[in-house]
Amino acid sequence: MRPVLSLSRAHRQRRCAARTAQRGVALIVAILLVALGTILAAAVAYENAMTARRGAGTFAFDESLLIAQGAEALAAYGIRQFFQADPQHTYIGQGWDKPVGPMEVVPGVMLEASLEDMQGRFNLNNLVKNDGTPDAVNVAAFTKLLELLGLETKWAPMLVDWIDADIVPQNIDGAEDSVYMGQTPPYRTPNRYITSASELLALPGFGRDRYLLLAPYVTALPWKTTINVCTAKDKVLDAFLASGQTDFSSTAGQLDKNRAAGSGGCFPTLANFQAAFADPKVWAQTQSKFGQTSVYFRLTSLITVGSAEFNLYSLMYRDATGAVRPIQRSFTPD
Repeated sequence: MRPVLSLSRAHRQRRCAARTAQRGVALIVAILLVALGTILAAAVAYENAMTARRGAGTFAFDESLLIAQGAEALAAYGIRQFFQADPQHTYIGQGWDKPVGPMEVVPGVMLEASLEDMQGRFNLNNLVKNDGTPDAVNVAAFTKLLELLGLETKWAPMLVDWIDADIVPQNIDGAEDSVYMGQTPPYRTPNRYITSASELLALPGFGRDRYLLLAPYVTALPWKTTINVCTAKDKVLDAFLASGQTDFSSTAGQLDKNRAAGSGGCFPTLANFQAAFADPKVWAQTQSKFGQTSVYFRLTSLITVGSAEFNLYSLMYRDATGAVRPIQRSFTPD
């Protein structure tokens, strides 16, 4: 009888071991199912959260754009008002130069806006005439502007070659397709007027540091747009004077102080600026480059929605009738 008992006991032990193994497998399967369910739930929750954030971001963007367009309408109204009051002059102190805000447009949405007269800067497109040849007066002025800022003068002929109609370098410092095709990646000169001053960064080796130094003094406006002496920056005015002559930038910030302390008019006037030219022939060549009124302004709008910020830079144009409209929008200043 003992062998029979031994076999029965062994059978029971095997069955017990099998049930234990089955329970272990079931537990592992249960853990895997729970883990998989957790992963799926987390993925669904994450996707829902991202969808909600994208929706909120899209709504905030649309709301900010509408508010920025409202700021454009207000700026257009202000520019039109001062033009009607004094169509012959655009100067600091007329009211358009005062920033607005921060102001709460609707609960939780703030607006800050400011206008800058872009004709107070040097127009890079004036370096080349409409026939594709360099403008000697403006090239000399841009060369001196680079000197006043401590930059190499070689960038003047390089920029002329970037804009002019031919593919022949102006001089030893010039650069045409033969130079740009050797860049990585290779590219060609556009041989046309530029639409943004940031195209300076396309010049080989110009770099961000030089651009940040020069950017406040230059712009890209249609060819032959005049510089407004009433709002021009000090170094821009001095750039057209004789070599070594710095009547307006010799003391930093003095021109701005003189304008702020003035009686609310244009300073310097064309007559004041003419007095800085010792040679009447030089003034005769320069006079057509300047005026006392402006038609191009840049509106900078900063809209804050909660913790999100939105910038819009609008180039405003006033036509001969006094109507003002945005002709270019950008999310970066240049």
